[in-house]
Amino acid sequence: MKVDLMIIKAKELVTVSGASRPRTGSEMDEINVIPDGAIAIVEDRIIDLGPTAEIVQKYPHPHKLINAENKVVMPGFVDPHTHPVFKETRENEFEMRLKGKSYVEISTSGGGIRSSIQGVRETSADRLFQLAVKRIKKMILNGTTTLEAKSGYGLSTESEIKMLKIIRRLNEELPIDIVATFLGAHEFPVEYKDDKNGYINLLINEMLPEIKKLNLAEYCDIFTEEHVFTIEQSRRILKRAKELGYKIRMHADEIQPIGGASLAGEIRAVSADHLGATSDKGITALKENGIIGTLLPATIFSLGLNTYARARDMITAGVPIALATDFNPGSSNCDSMQFINTLACLKMRMTPAEAITASTINAAYSLDRGDEVGSLEIGKKADIIVLDMPSYQYLSYHIGSSSVETVIKNGKIIKKNKPSENYPEGLPK
Repeated sequence: MKVDLMIIKAKELVTVSGASRPRTGSEMDEINVIPDGAIAIVEDRIIDLGPTAEIVQKYPHPHKLINAENKVVMPGFVDPHTHPVFKETRENEFEMRLKGKSYVEISTSGGGIRSSIQGVRETSADRLFQLAVKRIKKMILNGTTTLEAKSGYGLSTESEIKMLKIIRRLNEELPIDIVATFLGAHEFPVEYKDDKNGYINLLINEMLPEIKKLNLAEYCDIFTEEHVFTIEQSRRILKRAKELGYKIRMHADEIQPIGGASLAGEIRAVSADHLGATSDKGITALKENGIIGTLLPATIFSLGLNTYARARDMITAGVPIALATDFNPGSSNCDSMQFINTLACLKMRMTPAEAITASTINAAYSLDRGDEVGSLEIGKKADIIVLDMPSYQYLSYHIGSSSVETVIKNGKIIKKNKPSENYPEGLPK
């Protein structure tokens, strides 16, 4: 058989192979490393992998060859929680927090999510698309090959549809897979600040049915929090979303333990995200209902808080954990899954292997893509990154720059760093 692409001599080929389901407990620490590994690709699929000597003997004349000697090869990152479509960044709020304002104080005084709404409503779709392309290209450079993207900065039927059409265009025109989530329940827009029930009715009776009719979003999400959507309001919106055929994601128990994780269990969400304030009861609800806990440590880091999610307790309880950047203009302007791995280890006491599992295969399952991406196994899509590092532990150990050398999506090289990109002009190569 003629192989289109072969990667050989990887110091460590990190396969993350295993059970065909989200990994839990001790499974999260088992990433199945092949020393001196190789992988053979035909079109967009992995057809074989194993020790280099065996793979080279079986497929002696590949069309294209990558020598990964002294490097780590692993699945591309799956980032299952991002907000990449917006007009302006909010670094002014970063400074406000440094001067003592809390996230909730900024939000209730007209900042936060609401401050991004006007920009999205007034900016053309083409301009918002161009801005999002620039951001997502940086994510690709950092090794992300599958991405979830949310609406939620429009908060009107017209603007939410505009955002979701931009996300669809991003998926069509960029080389990675982008999964769309409708987040109309991200905040109450200013015109409904005194008529919250009116906005909920708009969500239920107009936005959700129209977006489903246009087939613009696979998932529906909601910001369930004390200062935004209450448990009862969230239950009402999410029940309607499920009736219409949406899969469910939730921003749950980020700041206050109001029962968001328990509601995620009741609604049978696919993923409950943030979870910084989740109670023991919430962790039990996640476990008993098979909900993936998607943790977003860069948000807590960016907000200057210490309320990191209880990853160790969740893993011990048997909750499958995923990791994501929560890339957004306000509380987490982070586009690096490598940095997320570092934070997961340093701030949530996850092991390097658990962090890799959480940012590949478990993240893929949180997007219902685990049978296609998230691990290096025969028959799966060839979504692969080559890292200029000596071991998988180095991924979370190294801080401050990307170690991604080559990004492969669907068997095609979509980014390959050149030596000139790694050295300032005038230094020896």
